[in-house]
Parts: sequence; structure tokens; C-alpha cells
Amino acid sequence: MPRSSKRAHKFGIHASVAGGLPTAFERGARHGCDCIQVFVKNQRQWKAKPLSEQDIADFKAAWNACEISPVIAHSSYLINIASPKLEQWTKSIDALVDELTRCEALGISGLVLHPGAHMKSGELEGIRRAVQALDTTHLRTKGFKTEILIETTAGQGTCIGHDVSHIGRILRDVARSDRLAVCLDTCHLFTAGYDLSHSAAYEELIEKVEQEASLSKVKCIHLNDSKSVCGSKVDRHAHIGEGHIGLPGFSRIVNDSRLAGIPMIIETPDDTDGAGRSYDDINLAKLRELVSRPCHE
Repeated sequence: MPRSSKRAHKFGIHASVAGGLPTAFERGARHGCDCIQVFVKNQRQWKAKPLSEQDIADFKAAWNACEISPVIAHSSYLINIASPKLEQWTKSIDALVDELTRCEALGISGLVLHPGAHMKSGELEGIRRAVQALDTTHLRTKGFKTEILIETTAGQGTCIGHDVSHIGRILRDVARSDRLAVCLDTCHLFTAGYDLSHSAAYEELIEKVEQEASLSKVKCIHLNDSKSVCGSKVDRHAHIGEGHIGLPGFSRIVNDSRLAGIPMIIETPDDTDGAGRSYDDINLAKLRELVSRPCHE
């Protein structure tokens, strides 16, 4: 059983798996992560060779050797379970089943999934297609423990999931809602119109999540500031405190007792500052500083 960080707050990064899946733990440990997010296959390709028994054993050995837990996976960006096009929809289900199978073999508890784009067929039809795809996926993965975490979106193009009620509708309509959970993304929520930079709007969001899905269903939070303004529906991630959400907004989130213990993953740009310091280190340090010294509006 992987050892878990003793910290009350779980912060982590999306860790590259370049060089093999086990290398994610080396990168996570290097940045002092409590948890990490990974891709379990190339996110820009439909198919990949199956995991071997050795691949699985090496991953679990690297995990057991560190204090990182949980590990969350993020699904391929190609998957569109809301598509009205039969070929793309079918390929998306096949890819989702494959990624769930990989997660199950590796012992990963949750797979983050964008709910998809309706491609001008309409939001209700997109939600219906997504529900049908998830039901089919569940039937093909009976007995699996890995949950699918439906992620909130910014609302670019025809993507569903920019309204929390879309997530709630999916959870209510899927036959096995016990196998679904939720991933909140701060940048996506903000640009979708939920103004996380103000306390009143933040409380309204939390209340809506509770009403539509229940906070107990939130199993991951992506902490990303936004280069775009609130309501723009333009998904552009910024470093913590350097975008329109700002440090008070993130302070409110990381110090919210209702969200305690939920893994919080940064997906901020992978670069360095003028002094050559990793922004992953800088962003994680900012978040931990906000826990010890909250920043107020």
C-alpha cells in the first residue's frame, strides 16, 4: 500500500511520464508533492500498447517507495463522449474503457474526464450522449474500482460542463452514479462565469455544487489561475496569483474546511522564472504559504 503524505493539505502537480510511468513519482517527489496527476498513455493518440505485467509492477514499486497519494489520471484530450458523430463517439468509448483498464491495473483511484462537446447538436443532446457513453463504459468495466471524475469546463466552443448543472444532470441520469465523481477546475469555473475572486460568488458556487452533485462527490480540484477574464469562456491557465482569480481567491479555496483532504493539482505552465526557478515549486510554495498565512480581500 503506498505511503501517504502526513500533510493535512494535499497539493501536487501534473507530472510528466516521459521515460516511463514510474518516473512521475521521481518528478513528484522532487517538487515535494503530496499527490500527483498523470497521463496513463499518450494523451494525443487514440491507442497505445497494453501495459505489461512488468510495467504495472514497476509503477507500483515506485509508488510504494514514496509518500505520494493519491495518484489521479487525466484522460486523453481526443475523447468526446458527447459527440453526435457515431464513429468518434464509439472511438471515445473504446479509448475511455482502455484508460479505465490501465488505471484499474495500476491502482489509480480516479480518471479525470472532460464531458465533451455537443458539436452543435445542443447541450441537452450532448448530455444525453455523454450519459449513454458512460453507461456503456460502465457495462464494459464491471467490478472496476477506478472512478471517472467529470471535470468542469470553460465552455469554449460547444463544450458541455461549463454549467455545474450539466455535471449534476449527468450524475443524476447515469445508471451507476456511484462510479462517478467530480473534478473542479478553478480556471474553467472562473472563465465559465463563476467569479472565484469574490467571496459571495464563491459561496454561491459551493452551494450550487452541493445542490447539483454534493461536495462529497468532489474528488479532485485543479488549481489554475486564469489569464482570461471571468465569463470569457477562454481557457488560458496562469500561475497562482498571477491571473484574474488572484491570491485571495486561492486562499479562500485552500482554507475551506469543506474541501479539506481533497487532492489539489496545479496545471500551470511548465516553465521557469527569471532566476531559473521552476514555477511548479513557486506555485506549490504559494499555496502552502496561503494555508499558513491566509490572504484576505
